[in-house]
Amino acid sequence: MNRPEGTVTFLFTDIEGSTKLWEAHPEAMQIALARHDALLRESIENANGYVFKTVGDAFCAAFTTATDALEATLAAQLALLVEPWPEQTLIKVRMALHTGAAESRDDDYFGQSLNRVARLLATGHGGQTILTQVTQELVRDTLPAQATLHDLGTHRLKDLARPEQIYQLQHPGLTSNFPVLKSLSTHPNNLPQQVTSFIGREKELAEVESLLEKTRLLTLTGAGGSGKSRLSLQAAADLLERFPDGAWLVEFAPLADPNLVAQTLAGVLNLKEEPGKPITQSLVEHLKSKRLLLVLDNCEHLLDACAKLADTLIRQCLGVHILASSREALGIAGELTYRVPSLSLPDPKQVQTPESLSQYEAVQLFIERALFQQSTFAVTNANAPALASICHRLDGIPLAIELAAARVRSLSIEDINSKLDQRFRLLTGGSRTALPRQQTLRSLIDWSYDLLSEAEKTLLCRLSVFAGGWTLDSAESVCSGDVVEDWEVLDLLTSLCDKSLVVSEPSGSSTRYRLLETIRQYSRDRILESGEEAVFRGCHLSHFLALGESAEPLLTGADQMLWLDRLELEHDNLRAALEWSGDSSSCLRLAGVIYRFWYVRGYFSEGCDRLSRALAEAAGADASLRAKALNGVGLLTSSLGDYPAARLLYEQSLAIAREVGDRESTARALGNLGLVAVYQGDYPAARVYQEESLAIRREMGDRGGIARALLNLGMVPASQGDYPAARLLYEQSLAIARELGNQGVVTNALLNLGSLASFQGDYASARVYQEESLAIAREVGNRGGIANALNGLGDVASFQGDYASARVYQEESLVIAKELGDRGSIANALNGLGNVAFSQGDYGSARLLYEESLAIKREIGDQKGIAYSLQGLGNVAFSQGDYGSAGGLYEESLVITREIGDLGSIPLTLTNLGNVASATGVLVLASQLWGAAERLREELGTPLSPSDQQEQDPQVAAARATLNDDAAFDAAWAEGRALTMEQAIELALGKQKVRE
Repeated sequence: MNRPEGTVTFLFTDIEGSTKLWEAHPEAMQIALARHDALLRESIENANGYVFKTVGDAFCAAFTTATDALEATLAAQLALLVEPWPEQTLIKVRMALHTGAAESRDDDYFGQSLNRVARLLATGHGGQTILTQVTQELVRDTLPAQATLHDLGTHRLKDLARPEQIYQLQHPGLTSNFPVLKSLSTHPNNLPQQVTSFIGREKELAEVESLLEKTRLLTLTGAGGSGKSRLSLQAAADLLERFPDGAWLVEFAPLADPNLVAQTLAGVLNLKEEPGKPITQSLVEHLKSKRLLLVLDNCEHLLDACAKLADTLIRQCLGVHILASSREALGIAGELTYRVPSLSLPDPKQVQTPESLSQYEAVQLFIERALFQQSTFAVTNANAPALASICHRLDGIPLAIELAAARVRSLSIEDINSKLDQRFRLLTGGSRTALPRQQTLRSLIDWSYDLLSEAEKTLLCRLSVFAGGWTLDSAESVCSGDVVEDWEVLDLLTSLCDKSLVVSEPSGSSTRYRLLETIRQYSRDRILESGEEAVFRGCHLSHFLALGESAEPLLTGADQMLWLDRLELEHDNLRAALEWSGDSSSCLRLAGVIYRFWYVRGYFSEGCDRLSRALAEAAGADASLRAKALNGVGLLTSSLGDYPAARLLYEQSLAIAREVGDRESTARALGNLGLVAVYQGDYPAARVYQEESLAIRREMGDRGGIARALLNLGMVPASQGDYPAARLLYEQSLAIARELGNQGVVTNALLNLGSLASFQGDYASARVYQEESLAIAREVGNRGGIANALNGLGDVASFQGDYASARVYQEESLVIAKELGDRGSIANALNGLGNVAFSQGDYGSARLLYEESLAIKREIGDQKGIAYSLQGLGNVAFSQGDYGSAGGLYEESLVITREIGDLGSIPLTLTNLGNVASATGVLVLASQLWGAAERLREELGTPLSPSDQQEQDPQVAAARATLNDDAAFDAAWAEGRALTMEQAIELALGKQKVRE
């Protein structure tokens, strides 16, 4: 039949697992393949199809109508299914259909439609027929008898372009159950969707994929704009099935600090650093058991740091493969390099026609990108020679070609070729053939730059001071002045976008802009030459300092989430501003106003480092500014669990603030010193600090500060078992915070009220408080608050005997706490998981979890936490019959809780020591301690949890029965109830004569 033209439906097929079949049964496969070919060709030709290519076992056919294509496909699959294949060579064929325009030449087809159907086929399974939505729309009303189409949903194909709605052909005679499609949507990855298609590169893709089978580190090298990044992304998409743990893109282009290379990778993997452990070590531990591909993009400006990281991972993580892109090799052992070549090029000396040019990748790229600029663009016999010349002179470098194609809006192909020729002569003195690729690319960018107006040139250079993109408002603020007025910036930006020198992207309800990295570096060099860099780096710092100062008071109000998100979006710019040494005082001011952002969003370590560096570089800065910054470092240090260091920082801040009469900083430092004192069990000092902080806040009329101070002060009586006093303070704090919209204080007040309710056995109220706290923390992205609320919910679930839910809560809390590096929260989650394991009888796991929690608590000086972990370890020892160890652990816990005044924990410890006494036969002592614990609980309003009560009742009954003297037992119980707390503690610790 005649070859279909115009809009064509394509059918692509191949045999599942054919390579293995050929290797195992070559002779049988010869026979089977011949029969397979005959069945497919017969089905295709009977439905008016045209087979235009066969490659091995793969068929490529074209149909004038989609209905014919579907009928051929169904007939072929039915014939293949009933064919009596030998068991050793069972043939299963996957098939894919797609309809679209295509160019034909020499009995073959070219164009994006073929790429699309090839990518579609790659997602299927043997025996499965799938089709795109455009084909489905054409056949849905004319389906063969009994045939139906099943919607498989939207999937990202491996060309990284737009998602595709995919359908499966179903029929009673065919298999209908298949595994999920092998698309990007069903494999773990963060590969970005591309707005333009991937042109050509079949040979390069095959070579890159082959090399990655021989090495675990492959670096794609080449000039800027040569297509390294896009090639690596496509290779990663193609190879995704080889890596069960995914393919992960790590973009280094926005980074300037080599110290953030490992942290950036950790961020992509959602892995946060742990205190006291290098982030590289955490990465190694995380990746040792993984099989994944890392795509390290734009390494050239961070070469040493990238090389060290890659070397460490390759040596220690055997399942990790790395595909890097850089202008030069990383230069480490085991690395293979692959220089990304130019796109295939036409010979301008040969006579070219539109048909002959279409086979070259450089031309295909130019045509597609030109059509984005001008929908009527077409290659003709008249302009074909000029197009061939352009692609040849640009050496087939993708970025260069794209920039040239952008000019078709205002220049003809012949004009572009003419201007390009002039610019090359200007830059090389006529020696075009000896140019290195980097100089060729620079020549093109010089040419594009020289075509700009003076205002456009000036703005482009000034935009290089941004990192990670910018908004229109930012560009107007930072880049205006002299030849660029602020009202001109929008038009100039639009013009630069039109010329492909600036990229615009939607960001929520607004637009965000960025420079391609090659253009940014070029522009940076230009602004350095102009001598304006220092001026506009200063403008950049001033702008983001103003942003930070605007955000600071709102980070604790009703618009907290909005401003946290805005600072997150501008984090790369904030980093860039802080890295400029031209104005150390302003850098310190900036760090001082955004530390709460670092705190809420969990950038504890980075915030500490940047604030400490800013303090060191601005040693002579204003005293109040230093006091504020020291407080910020203290807060972040405390969040990492280093309470002694945090205390010193707060004390320095307080001393400076008192000296200069800065009441705000004085109150803040006092409040934070009070918190550290609570964490370390020094409740008298904590009360003094918090009461002075509250008094200052009231003098200032600072209602937000009052809410925080009340909350902090409430932690003192709560820790000492005075729950009514604590509740009153928490409720006062909550009321003010709700009125002000201070979600951070609301979150913590709810969290603390939930803890109080839990201690007092009101688990329903505790859950309500904790769930509201969690919802607010999630809404504002307060990861520390999320971890704490999950820990509280886990405790409540444990008290209620819902251990499955408790484990889920505590495990999620632990993951977040580890990401944040919050050692206190890590220890709390570990202790919570220990409680779950203990309650379920898994004493081995419980012991390990308690011991790990105890070690952290000892490191950070959390006395109350130490007592809790000792209680847990005592419970394990008791349950395993080691009463001597259990008693020692309980006594150590009791000593600590008495020293720090933690009244709420003492009744439980007395109960546990009573259990030990009962188990060892000292029944009168057991009864006394149980009686003392009962009275103390009544005074504190802290009943045993239902699960604890269920465990306690049988032990009391057994002790009573063993003593066999109810009167003596009850008398001892009454004696215990008559003891003061101190007398009960002395009795428990063996310092009072025990009546036998």
